[in-house]
Amino acid sequence: MKNNVKNLIEFIDHSPSCFHVIENARKQFLEHGFMELKEKEYWDLEEGKSYFVTRNGSSMIAFHLPKKDFQGFHIVASHSDSPTYRIKEQPEMSVEKHYMKLNIERYGGMIPETWFDRPLSVAGRIIIEENGQIKDQLVNVDRDLMIIPNLAIHMSRSSNESKQLNPQKDLLPLCGGNLTKDGFEERIAKESGVEKEDILSYDLFLYNRMRGTTLGINEEFVAAPKLDDLECAYSSIEGMLNAKLSKDYVTVCALFDNEEVGSGTKQGAGSTFFPEVLKRISYLCGKNEEEYYMAVADSFMLSADNAHAVHPNYQDKTDPTNRPYINEGIVLKYNASQKYTTDANSAALVKYLCKKEKIKCQVFFNRSDMLGGSTLGNILTGQVSIKAADIGLPQLSMHSTYETAGCKDLGDMITLMGSFYELGKEVQI
Repeated sequence: MKNNVKNLIEFIDHSPSCFHVIENARKQFLEHGFMELKEKEYWDLEEGKSYFVTRNGSSMIAFHLPKKDFQGFHIVASHSDSPTYRIKEQPEMSVEKHYMKLNIERYGGMIPETWFDRPLSVAGRIIIEENGQIKDQLVNVDRDLMIIPNLAIHMSRSSNESKQLNPQKDLLPLCGGNLTKDGFEERIAKESGVEKEDILSYDLFLYNRMRGTTLGINEEFVAAPKLDDLECAYSSIEGMLNAKLSKDYVTVCALFDNEEVGSGTKQGAGSTFFPEVLKRISYLCGKNEEEYYMAVADSFMLSADNAHAVHPNYQDKTDPTNRPYINEGIVLKYNASQKYTTDANSAALVKYLCKKEKIKCQVFFNRSDMLGGSTLGNILTGQVSIKAADIGLPQLSMHSTYETAGCKDLGDMITLMGSFYELGKEVQI
């Protein structure tokens, strides 16, 4: 359990942006013998080999092909992005020639006040010109660079009462004083080892510099940035790399960007990325269109995104009879309005696997008088009609810049995903 948590914290620590998430996954898959494919090139797939393909540097689909006459696909899908702040173009804002702050905009539905008074930095990618070529380059300013300072209570006597935060006024980060020699883009260029004039554009985001840790009397909790959804992304990668992969099904580990803003991008779950990869695999294995649809009908997907645990201070916010707790097992997520894909058939497989692996299984419903969020499952099954269940790990403070989950649950999720990836045709779904 301790190794799992330590490795998760390392994974998150080296994943300050969605682009870094995919690069870290890419390195892991390459180390385990996976071969990288390019969408714009021909693919040559061999039985018994493993592959991956990326899109936009922020989404990835990895898969193992056991044989060309495969039954279908066994898929785990999670997402690479988390709520944060995106840095705008021309971001520098001088304040009375004494401070420099940055112009930013919200990405996703974060809890804004959790970003105050903590060390922040910047990560993402820059697009540069090099010898007449346009290329992208990852960047991470790996030091405490800026802060969003709170207003002292002496100047805001209503601070402890409910108040609206204006993202254009209250949440701009302070990144320099009147002694600042370099501007923001000069600093990014220096950190990247390029000239400022060579930077054509960028996708840069703020990230919380606080490293993950374990806490609790018995170190039973893990707290870190981006647990939603890097905990599930990490579990799916670990599950795939450590399982005895199915001999009957193509096993797939999919990581999608832009879940936090609706998935409606070229690299999101609502794009053509997912169905195109499944079709290319099928057609290159000699299946015709009808046989591809037959394979899809014999497929299953776990949509993995964390779930809300009962909050110790707000127990009334959880459904009266379905109450997930941290370190009490995997969570199956249901919603009558189909925000989640779980139904009786798909839940049965998850419960079967949990029973087989001696893992506890919990259930999440929203209170009937409260709306909840959605995730990847129903978006992906709208692209490809696959039987699916939505699962997650119970956590607190979802969409805070620092979240809390359970150490034991992480190991259970890795075990569950490994067991799913090992399933053959002996279990009819």
